Amino acid sequence: MSVIISDEWLQAAQMSETELRLELAIWLYQQGRLTLALASRLAGLTRLQFQRALSERGIPIHYTPDDLAEDLTNLQEVDLP
Repeated sequence: MSVIISDEWLQAAQMSETELRLELAIWLYQQGRLTLALASRLAGLTRLQFQRALSERGIPIHYTPDDLAEDLTNLQEVDLP
């Protein structure tokens, strides 16, 4: 599904498309509707950039036990010298 936001609406909100995508991604993330990874993709940012945007707004990062387990699995798969 695609959503089209007219330039008129963006001008009325005094936002660029990039800003709107970021604000929407942050709102959906705060509501628990999107994961960090999906919200980052919606915003068009890397996860680190999105985390920085959350931090700048004082929004905590949701970090669940499942996230920790996934991170630990990923670390075990990394081939360190």
